[in-house]
Amino acid sequence: MKNKEQIEIVGDNHFSSSIETPLRTDAFAKSDDEKIENIQHHFAKIMEELGLDLTDDSLSGTPYRFAKMYVKELFYGLNPKNKPKLSVFDNKYEYKKMLIEQNITIDSSCEHHFLPITGHAHIAYIPKDKVIGLSKINRLVDYYSHRPQVQERLSLQILKDLREILDTKDVIVMITAKHLCVSSRGIKDKDSFTTTIEYDGCFSEPDLRNQFFRIINK
Repeated sequence: MKNKEQIEIVGDNHFSSSIETPLRTDAFAKSDDEKIENIQHHFAKIMEELGLDLTDDSLSGTPYRFAKMYVKELFYGLNPKNKPKLSVFDNKYEYKKMLIEQNITIDSSCEHHFLPITGHAHIAYIPKDKVIGLSKINRLVDYYSHRPQVQERLSLQILKDLREILDTKDVIVMITAKHLCVSSRGIKDKDSFTTTIEYDGCFSEPDLRNQFFRIINK
């Protein structure tokens, strides 16, 4: 059993044992309604421990709202059944240059403190035989963002799926985000942000990678 100091140290580092989000084998044995009911009960206990009066009109519905938000909104990306269908099409135009989707909103949560991670993703790929609908990239980012996350893992999950869907290694993912676990607690640094970059294939070549950076920084 880890002591409190060890837990705090681990929680302030971005350790991850796998590219996959750590889930229990029975993660989806309960329905969403069952999860909401259980979370509602436990969050009401947390509020009571904080000394809040749940008989107050303003607070009485908070445990339910909180539970529904967690299951249906903030963490909907945990459930594979919510994964968007990512349609690809034949590259009939034989477009072979870089295709970039930038400034995709990141709205996620830190898995160490369950505080918001907000920012943007910039993604590019070079098509071979397949292209993907542009909105599908946004939907994929949104899906993986809406789960307790580590920014490094989020970048890798997006990269992995796009490589598989497009049947090409020529993909790059850059995420720049602010972490409220840094800005609102601990060091309380309001201005810092975190950038992660993952790439494969021809984006391993510095010239092409730098071309991508120049375009997104215009």
